[in-house]
Amino acid sequence: MFTTALGILATAALAFVAPGSGTKDKTPLPDLRHDVVITATRVETPSREVASSLTVITREDLARSKRSTVLDVLGDVPGASVVRSGGPGSAAAVMLRGANSEHTLVLLDGVELNDPMNPSRSVDLAHVSLDQVERIEILRGPQSTLYGSDALGGVVNIITVTGSGRPKLALYGTGGALATAEGRLGISGSTKQVSYSLGFSAFRTDGVSAADASLPGNGERDGYRNLSLTGRAGIKLGSGLDLDLSFRTVRARSEIDNFGGAYGDDPNNVQRYGSSFARAGVRGLFLGGRWESRLGAAVIGSDRRNGNPPDGTHPFDSEKGEFRSRLVKLDWQNNLFLRPSHTATFGAEYEAEHGSSEYASASLYGPYVSVFPRASASVLGLYFQDQLRLGGRFFATAGIRIDAHSLSGTAVTYRLAPAWIVGRTGTKLKATFGTGFKAPSLYQLHAPPTAWGPIGNRALEPEESAGWDAGVEQDLAGGRLRFGATWFRNHFRNLITFDMARGYVNVGRARTEGLELTADVLPFDGFACRTAYTRMSSKDLGTGFDLPRRAKDKLSAGFDIKLAKALDLGLRLNFVGRRGDTDFASWPPTPVTLPAYTLLDATISWTLGRGFELFLRVENVFDRRYEMVYGYGSPGFGAHIGFRIEGSGLNQRVVAKSPVTKRSDEIASLRSQGPDD
Repeated sequence: MFTTALGILATAALAFVAPGSGTKDKTPLPDLRHDVVITATRVETPSREVASSLTVITREDLARSKRSTVLDVLGDVPGASVVRSGGPGSAAAVMLRGANSEHTLVLLDGVELNDPMNPSRSVDLAHVSLDQVERIEILRGPQSTLYGSDALGGVVNIITVTGSGRPKLALYGTGGALATAEGRLGISGSTKQVSYSLGFSAFRTDGVSAADASLPGNGERDGYRNLSLTGRAGIKLGSGLDLDLSFRTVRARSEIDNFGGAYGDDPNNVQRYGSSFARAGVRGLFLGGRWESRLGAAVIGSDRRNGNPPDGTHPFDSEKGEFRSRLVKLDWQNNLFLRPSHTATFGAEYEAEHGSSEYASASLYGPYVSVFPRASASVLGLYFQDQLRLGGRFFATAGIRIDAHSLSGTAVTYRLAPAWIVGRTGTKLKATFGTGFKAPSLYQLHAPPTAWGPIGNRALEPEESAGWDAGVEQDLAGGRLRFGATWFRNHFRNLITFDMARGYVNVGRARTEGLELTADVLPFDGFACRTAYTRMSSKDLGTGFDLPRRAKDKLSAGFDIKLAKALDLGLRLNFVGRRGDTDFASWPPTPVTLPAYTLLDATISWTLGRGFELFLRVENVFDRRYEMVYGYGSPGFGAHIGFRIEGSGLNQRVVAKSPVTKRSDEIASLRSQGPDD
């Protein structure tokens, strides 16, 4: 049925977009331009002026990769460690510069995806698809000054498509190994008063066994289904006044296993996941364009349900649980363009969250019930940032923030980020120093005690971090070579850990440090190479051991080669070194070492007329066996065939700027209206 639906959509789209009459090809080989970025300063800023360690994954990069989820592309980012407990749909997370996964703040159009009812308030990236994603910006290092709680390790900012120009249809479909099929359908465009985009995606796979199939007792595959609907609209309300609306809803079904390791298989353990968010924002220009003010409101809800009834393998065991959360967020940001060289940003954010859960299980040891009654917390944050540009060569930002949490008290964070462009060579020298904090989660604060002792602790204080980095960036050979090197160090204190006798307590300390190296090369037209290497040390200062699942060495390399006028080859190589983990299937849990692994993916794309492309994507070309988490499986060799169609419904060529580029042009105009230095 799914394949038939894709065929119908493809036929309709081909009739809609005649070859040669649609838009131009949207996946040219990469160049080494300096992107305009948002996340580093919350104001559209050329990356040349940014001191922060920032990676931008553009829409062209995403189109070339032919990947499905945000997690799939984060593995190429320097300093990022991705982990997944099994195949597609299994619990997944990213760790930036060695910080815990809950120390990464994930945003979608400015709305945080971190789940208040996750015990540590982390985000599960398993269900975040790339449908309607315009670009992804990954900001590394403590970022609480601008983004508040949860940003100790960094920020992943996912920005969706804003329509522009005449109505355009986008259709994407693929199918292949493990009975995997994916389809995406989107439409976007704009008029003088309204811009819009709407996208629907569906994904399904029979998957692999979540518990490693190479171990005894694990043979049953664990499938995954995902349906996502995403929309965004911009409305001009009047002169200098705009309204921005966005929403996303996700419904997913994951088949999982009881645990990782031998005999962890379970044939009917299922998790159902649902989430939705809606956001409305108003932007206005005042004082002749010198004051830009943005006011926004968002509501985010999630619902996770686990069901595991008795079966032939586990006739006396069962589980059932439901976890619900809701977050309401209000934000007000103001940008004052005081001079062409001076921008001040200040604002306020308010968040109120609540959640509840019920969990029940049965086994030979007897029944167990855990009820988490509805609990809530709120936080109010006030921030200020000053941004300077002097002589076109020196750039600096400085900021401070105060957050007041309803239970864990007040946190003050600050950040400095200068950069200097050396005159003759164009060498960029940069450095940052900042602090971060993370408020305790609802579960850590309110979890009820059990017969074995306490769990929640309302006296918990925020987790804290302080970090710095220093680096250099250089363009050579007329812009055909760019390399960068950044040294970083982060200290974490007051980390929340679980003690069997006392429950959750603030006793953890950790340190991470390392070197990030990047090199982008365009030796000749039709060939591009991008590489990133990270050497990192991460220590638990309480025990002296390495932090788990963080590799000391990580290398990624991407090659894009134009074989012929309409034929492109893409290669993606990822090496992940040895790292420690824990075997929780044994008692007591024992430390283990995960071996290093190297994965190679390949994509061949044929352009058959403007806006119409066929491709073959091969994953894990050498069929390597590897584990991201001890005892859990990962896909082997897999081939997928697909197509991509993009075109204008009125058969007119449209060349549209991205929303970030359009906003950056406007910001540059606003800055130029200030008085001279």
